Amino acid sequence: MVRGLRGVTDFEYELQMAQTNHTMCPGIDTIFLTTDLRYAYLSSSTVREVAFYDGKISQFVPPEIVPLVQERCRSLREADGDRKDRQE
Repeated sequence: MVRGLRGVTDFEYELQMAQTNHTMCPGIDTIFLTTDLRYAYLSSSTVREVAFYDGKISQFVPPEIVPLVQERCRSLREADGDRKDRQE
């Protein structure tokens, strides 16, 4: 299994998962690859939040993904607006 690591906190979680997987199935080995420094502090949560507020995410995700994320965030904003309208 190949897993990516951004930082120390990722390592702790991924090591726990690797050990669990290996205990459950001894034939599973895990290889860790570290990320490029440009992405070391980037997370999907950060990308979603930037996109939710119509921020530019093209430097964080592949070009073909940008419109999909933007459309999903647009739908979430609309749903959130509808919920707020019903509460008032």
